[in-house]
Amino acid sequence: MKKIGVYTSGGDAPGMNAAIRAVVRIAVSNQIETIGIHQGYVGMIENKMSPLQMRDMANIIQRGGTILKTGRSQEFMKPEFRAQAAQNLKNAQIDGLVCIGGDGSFKGAQALYAEHGIPVIGIPGTIDNDIYGTDDTIGFDTALNTALDAIDKIRDTADSHDRIFIVEVMGRNSGFIASHVGLAGGAEEILTPDNVISVSKIIERLKESRAKGKTSSILITAEGQKPGRAYDLADAIRSKSNLDAKVCILGHQQRGGSPTAHDRILASQLGAAAVQALIRGKTNLMIGIKSNNVIEIDLNLVTKNSKPNDNSLINLARMLSV
Repeated sequence: MKKIGVYTSGGDAPGMNAAIRAVVRIAVSNQIETIGIHQGYVGMIENKMSPLQMRDMANIIQRGGTILKTGRSQEFMKPEFRAQAAQNLKNAQIDGLVCIGGDGSFKGAQALYAEHGIPVIGIPGTIDNDIYGTDDTIGFDTALNTALDAIDKIRDTADSHDRIFIVEVMGRNSGFIASHVGLAGGAEEILTPDNVISVSKIIERLKESRAKGKTSSILITAEGQKPGRAYDLADAIRSKSNLDAKVCILGHQQRGGSPTAHDRILASQLGAAAVQALIRGKTNLMIGIKSNNVIEIDLNLVTKNSKPNDNSLINLARMLSV
């Protein structure tokens, strides 16, 4: 293993830079050259690559986003473009890859290994925390705390005006941000893709809270939930009751910002372990975390299985909000 490539793919997540830093510095300490592949699979196809040195890693551990840029590639789904990307990697004499991203990114890495024999190691980097086989993903903790900070501020306004606020967090197909921030933020109800609640039931709970003297409420909804899509839900509550609900969509601010200490530590651990796995001749694996231990798991298991949301958090939030 003389030269490895590292790239970030899919949505950006705070802590990706910390992972890149760990990959480069562990590689260099083992006399391995590192090549940065820019813009994920787009850069792989278009041959956008450059060497990464120790000095390039200075002062990036605290930065959000990714210095390598990221994105999604429809072209990479076609075999002929994967072949082109593989040829570019071979021309650059890259012996192995570290892919920092989510489920879709891992499927692309798997295809490179299966079709062209390029060794790959995945690092879970997504704010959604929806990757099978790992307790945590890079960026989740930061996104969670960003959302929680906003919700704490919204609660002040809700309390001052005796209002209901519906706060929409990210998570089109995943409820991890919603369930965790809902419990931490004292939400009265949490709606996620796998926790569907009728509008009538929500109205009933809101009225029960008011009957007990509660004058303001926070509802949390993941962005893809129906009818919990924030504006749809607010309209439904208004049309079926005399309650008025305000909407706040947190949006992409959850992706940005300086990573928390937790995400920097996690990214550093996973980045270092990914390089060490390549050195040992491992491939088609994801480096994850289980019970605070760094683990290796077959990428086939990761991409074929879904990580279930922990609805016990939602149930606990509901009990504690009474």
